[in-house]
This record gives sequence, C-alpha cells and structure tokens, in this order.
Amino acid sequence: MERALDEAPALEFVVDPDVVRRSDDERTQILGAPGFGKHFTDHMVTATWTPDGGWHDARVRAFGPITLSPAAAVLHYAQEVFEGLKAYRHEDGSVWSFRPEANAARFARSARRLALPELPEAAFLASLEALVGADADWVPTGGEASLYLRPFMFASESFLGVRPAHEVTYCLIASPAGSYFAGGVTPVSIWLTTDYTRAAPGGTGEAKCGGNYAASLAAQQEAIGHGCDQVCFLDATEHRWVEELGGMNLYFVHADGTLVTPSLTGTILEGVTRSSILTLAGELGHRVEERRVSVDEWRDGVAGGEITEVFACGTAAVVTPLGRLAWDGGEVVMGTEPGPVTTQVRERLLGIQYGREADTHGWLRRLA
Repeated sequence: MERALDEAPALEFVVDPDVVRRSDDERTQILGAPGFGKHFTDHMVTATWTPDGGWHDARVRAFGPITLSPAAAVLHYAQEVFEGLKAYRHEDGSVWSFRPEANAARFARSARRLALPELPEAAFLASLEALVGADADWVPTGGEASLYLRPFMFASESFLGVRPAHEVTYCLIASPAGSYFAGGVTPVSIWLTTDYTRAAPGGTGEAKCGGNYAASLAAQQEAIGHGCDQVCFLDATEHRWVEELGGMNLYFVHADGTLVTPSLTGTILEGVTRSSILTLAGELGHRVEERRVSVDEWRDGVAGGEITEVFACGTAAVVTPLGRLAWDGGEVVMGTEPGPVTTQVRERLLGIQYGREADTHGWLRRLA
C-alpha cells in the first residue's frame, strides 16, 4: 500500500541548490561495486535542537565534515543514537523504504533512553524523502543492492558538565550498498563469548546507541581470533540465555517447522527485520514463538537434530544463515548451505522490499 508523499512534516527541509554533484561516470563506477558503508551520496540532512528553539534549521546540504567543538558532549559522554534502514529501487524505477515508521518509533525510544529530544515521526520521514529525493540517482539497481540510510542524533553542545545536552544535532547520510557479507548468502560462523556481555538489565540494550556497538568490538575481535565471522552474547545475569549477535537478532528453526526467537527482555534490540519475520513466518505456515532460549538448548538441539536451522536477521544483512557455533572447548555445525526455511523467509522478505511480491501490510513507503 502506497502512502502519500505530502503528509505534513514537522520540519521543512530546505535544499541547498549549490551542492556540487559527482559526475555520472564517477557515480556509475561506485554503484558498480559499492561494498557496504564505503561511499556516500552527494547530500546529507542536518537539523538542530535547542530547549528554546526546538527542532529548527533543517537543511539538505552537501555531504561533508561536521564541525564540532573539542568539548562537544558526545565526544565525552557518548550521548548519541542512530538508526539504519534502506531505500529499494523497484522495477518501474520508483524508490521505496520498508517500515520506516518502525524505525522512527525506535529512534524516539532510543532518544528517550539517552536523554535526547525526540524527533517527531513526520520529521523523520520527511528527512528520508528529502534526502532520497535529492540523491535518487544514487539508489542502485539489480541484485540485492540498495541505498543504506543512516539517521543519527548526537549531543553537539560545547559543555563538559554531566547532564543532557542543550544543543543536539540530527543528521541523515546515505550510502549505496551491495551485499553486507562479501561472501554472499553462505552460512557464517559464530563465536560464543563467555568473557563479555552486550547489555545488562536496566542498561541501554534495547536502545540503538553507538556505545552498545563499541562495547561489542572486543568480543568481535575475540570471535575473529577464533576463526569466526560474528560473536553471540549471552545474558549478563545467568550467562546461559542467548540474546543476540553483535548487530543482529536470532531465529532457531525446529524440526517441526516452529521458529523460535529470544524474547525481548529489555537487553535485546527490537529489530524491525525480527518483527517483520514474526508476521511473515506465520503467513508462511510456521508456528512462531518468542521465548528464552538457553545456549544448552541451542547446542543440544543442533546435535540431536531438534534444531535444523539457525539464522540471524537485521537491516544490513537481511537474513543470514548460521553454519557453525564455536566456543572454548567445542562446536556444533548447523549446515554448509542455507536451509529451506531460512531461504523461504529471506525470499519473502526481499520480495516485498523490492516490490516483487504484494505488500499486504502496508509496510512500503514511497520515497521517490
């Protein structure tokens, strides 16, 4: 279902007419092999918040460096949140986003947790439309290519006191993207860390903030050191319940076709892709459960044949099969090829996002 482009935004984003665009040849060369997060479009969006002025000075301007005081609060106290979503080119040339309202709502929840001002949903959506409208030529075509959109908000006030900032900057940048994993859709290996936890009760685990990802990097290095692609975190209290990977949610496929995903406990990020799969899997005839999953259930279930597939999901990687779980002292192998349920879910999700299948839930929003 298409939503209108002319819903009244909370902010009017003024487009700078003097932005110097890269040549068609340079853009074509980049789009031919964009990688992930390496190249950026000609424009970006910025807006400022202050207690007296609210959100103001909303602009679509040239992509480039942001000037910050060395005393900017974000550099000292990490008061920052971000989002990630994509713009997809459909066969008729139009450009669409997938459930951006859900990203807007999560952005607001994250902002509340980090004591940042909430950006109204209408302004969030209007910023996407403004940037993609200015840089529509940067949306790739073919395969699973897309334009990755990264909205973020940070404390830009020059002040070293420990309190919520009185000046905050919103920014939106865009990056053409190919497949998240260079090896394509092949099962990845996972290291189960017992030395690190991602989040604790009462912390920021369910907020999408940079500090959570910074805290995961040492564990990710540990995983790479053991020959694995990604790291899996357990809960911080009992160290037995599976939570999520460094940047993706998890699903376990059982022999009877049931899909199980760890329940949200306040320490797990509620992924938009995770939420979508809860709905789509049911439509595909699978029973879906949200509940706690212990690492012993994972290991024993795979070894005994009760768990037949495991996959991770997220905006960047979409749906990615897991092939091996390793830990200090052992490993289990889930498979060397994507399983049938993983493939089925992945194809349905991508089919909707790229306009190849009907969007019966009204999840798509046209951006250009």
